[in-house]
Amino acid sequence: MDNNGYKDEIFTKRVRAGKRTYFFDVKSTKSEKDFYITITESKRVGEDEYEKHKVFLYKEDFDKFRDALAETIEYVQNQLLEQLEVEKRD
Repeated sequence: MDNNGYKDEIFTKRVRAGKRTYFFDVKSTKSEKDFYITITESKRVGEDEYEKHKVFLYKEDFDKFRDALAETIEYVQNQLLEQLEVEKRD
């Protein structure tokens, strides 16, 4: 089964970023009554070889994860990157 019939992977979004590719996958639990997200970083390390790192994100943590990610991105964009721009002008 797939798509709305469930059975493991329900949705996937791929983000290519240079030598890395990130996959955001929505999967169902074995009981097919619950869902979670996996975030996978895939990086080519050889001709046909990839190094993968995976994070499992469960629904009870979605809001905390989203808030922390947004806060972290905002800090980098509004503090660190702006500071670098000011230093470049000086």
